[in-house]
Amino acid sequence: MTESASPYISHPRIMVLGVQPGVPPFRIVSIDGEVAGAARVLTDVLMVAAAAGITVHDLDDPDVIRWVGGDKLTWTRR
Repeated sequence: MTESASPYISHPRIMVLGVQPGVPPFRIVSIDGEVAGAARVLTDVLMVAAAAGITVHDLDDPDVIRWVGGDKLTWTRR
């Protein structure tokens, strides 16, 4: 089964990329297409967003934030 094409494609302001190797591992956070910081834990994402003037009320809202390479609970490499 394939997904049907949607006329609406979400372009959230915040994108959290996949886990990068490091001690500890981290995820790059971009806002409006620009690298805004690195997150080592979930609260770091909220702090980076707040520093950019964005308040996140729902970390699962795809119109606000997109998680790439894992969800909000993925903080180690698989």
